[in-house]
Amino acid sequence: MTDPVTAAFGDRLAEAIALHGPLCVGIDPHEYLLDEWALPSTAIGAHDFGMRVLDACVGEVAIIKPQVAFYERFGSAGYRALEDLFAAARSAGLLVLADAKRGDLGSTLAAYATAWLQPGSPLEADAVTVAPYLGFGSLEVVLETARIHGKGAFVLSATSNPEAAELQTSAVRRGSTEGSTVAGSIAELVARHDAETYHGDRLGSIGVVLGATVDFADLGVDLELLAEAPGVPVLAPGFGHQGARVEDIKTLFGPSAPNTLVAESRSILAAGPSGIVAAVRQQKQQVMEAVA
Repeated sequence: MTDPVTAAFGDRLAEAIALHGPLCVGIDPHEYLLDEWALPSTAIGAHDFGMRVLDACVGEVAIIKPQVAFYERFGSAGYRALEDLFAAARSAGLLVLADAKRGDLGSTLAAYATAWLQPGSPLEADAVTVAPYLGFGSLEVVLETARIHGKGAFVLSATSNPEAAELQTSAVRRGSTEGSTVAGSIAELVARHDAETYHGDRLGSIGVVLGATVDFADLGVDLELLAEAPGVPVLAPGFGHQGARVEDIKTLFGPSAPNTLVAESRSILAAGPSGIVAAVRQQKQQVMEAVA
């Protein structure tokens, strides 16, 4: 097994997928879910919710994806609940992807990188989602922090919300020549970064977010490019509650399917506290059969 202290995130992710399959369970303590779980809509409720979901995931899935916003809404107590969740997940051997979607410039983004990727930080995760819309180059400090500390990042490229198409299908100009779409350009830049930084590895440590409900051809995303060694990890929201079907993963993601994390949250969390263990196991089995 790889050394969890020194190994690149891509290596650890590849190992976890090989062991448990590519299911990524989102931990999203929506107010309505807390109510359905008979938990208060407070930081304490979010804490208990997260820990119960975590317990159901231990030994079953490769990675969990807590949605930071649902903890932030409770202020400092919510962050404490998130810190406890991250620490418990690390102790249990699960990879943690903080779904924070941070994006900024210079020292501000460096502070975000320290918060989410610096070893020893109270909010230390294995990877974080980031937004590149201040320019892909603005993410350099996150990418370098990830490289130094064996962490990862998933860069928003082609997201599943319908409002995104207006921006993400826009043409990128390079000099006087129109190039690819915004979404396609971001995916290409991530692939180039991984090829230059993580050459020889099965998976790069910087991935892309590609919604499972979008048409990648329309958005100009080259799945063949993402599948070239080292493969680019893909975080794919949109399965389950949003309508994409797990059994279609090979059709949807083609050559990138082996490197794709199937992200599901509400479709699993709706099982409630009495059914969460069975729901995680059932969905894991369905995902593993789909990618076999």
